[in-house]
Amino acid sequence: MTLNWKLGGVLLGCVFFLAVLLVKPIGVSTQFVILDGIVADTINADFITQTEEGGYTSTNAYMAKSNGKYAKNASNPLNYSFVFVIAMALGAALSALSRGGIDREERRLNQIWEDNYGNTPMKRYLVAFLGGFVVLYGARLAGGCTSGHMMSGMMQTALSGYIFAAGAFAAAIPTAMILYRKG
Repeated sequence: MTLNWKLGGVLLGCVFFLAVLLVKPIGVSTQFVILDGIVADTINADFITQTEEGGYTSTNAYMAKSNGKYAKNASNPLNYSFVFVIAMALGAALSALSRGGIDREERRLNQIWEDNYGNTPMKRYLVAFLGGFVVLYGARLAGGCTSGHMMSGMMQTALSGYIFAAGAFAAAIPTAMILYRKG
C-alpha cells in the first residue's frame, strides 16, 4: 500500500503544526552537530567540560557558542530534538519494513539515474553523499535546515521561511533539470 502523497502532505503539515503549537519548531540539522560533539567527546574526554557555574563549554568554538548550548546538548543528548531525529530515522525504517520494502514505483529514481548516468551504484552513492554534505554544510552556514527555515518557518508565517522556500526551489529546479536531462 502506497500512501497518497496528498494525504502524506496533510499529515506532515499536522505534525509540524502540533510540534510548533505544543513543543517548538522542528529543525534537524543542529542534531548532526550534537552527534559530532557526542562522538568527539567520546574520543577526547576534554572536548566538553562543565563550568564552575554549572554550564557547559568545549574546546571547539562552535560547540561553545551560545553560552555552551551545543556543548550542553552533546553532553546530555536525551532531549526533544535529538530523540526526534532518531525517531525520524526509525520511523522511516519501520514504515518501509511494514510495507514490505521499497516497491517498483519508488525504485523509479534508480531508472532515472541509469538513464542519465548508467548503472553506477558507487557513483550514485558518492553523489548522494556529497550532495548531503553540501546541504548540511549550507544548513549550518544558514543557521538551520529546510525543516527549520522553510517548513517550520512557513508554519509560523515567517517572511524568512517564504523567502528561503523561494530560494530553495529557485536553485533546486534548475539543478534537477541539468542533472537529470533524461527522465
